[in-house]
Amino acid sequence: MRVITGTAKGRKLITLEGMDVRPTTDRVKEGLFSIIQFDLPGAMVLDLFAGSGQLGIEALSRGASTCVFVDQSRKAQEVQKQNLQHCNLMSRARVVLNDALTFLAGTKDQYDIVLMDPPYHKEMIPAALQALSGKLTENGVIICETGIRDELPEQVGEFQQYRTYQYGKIKLTTYHMVEA
Repeated sequence: MRVITGTAKGRKLITLEGMDVRPTTDRVKEGLFSIIQFDLPGAMVLDLFAGSGQLGIEALSRGASTCVFVDQSRKAQEVQKQNLQHCNLMSRARVVLNDALTFLAGTKDQYDIVLMDPPYHKEMIPAALQALSGKLTENGVIICETGIRDELPEQVGEFQQYRTYQYGKIKLTTYHMVEA
């Protein structure tokens, strides 16, 4: 696993081990960042269910101003910090050890981009989308990575499904705020 482009291009990242861990492939990561490439410069990014932190690190490497990494695993938090230090991106990051829903209930921040890659088949995305109410900037975007067979709701609260993209067995789904 490596950073594809930007200031940390080519840096190898430490991965997590385990049954629920499946790092995002380079092909999916390239697709994801082509979707948001014009939204990234200067963006405030939230990497929920961050795991090793590779998505948030890629966002920082490509010009996001800050990224908050949230994961409930202490091991994931340690790996995120090591990867951020290795890529010289720690000064623009905040690593939070917390459950995604608990974090969202307590944060007052608003984000331009939210990246969600929870363990597949766990039905975590609808609850996280609901908890993101009021946490996204006006033109913000949410990108969810799931298995191809995972069904996501068309609308949750103020968020409407915008587009889906398929990469083999992986699906990326984007959400935008519903226009009033």
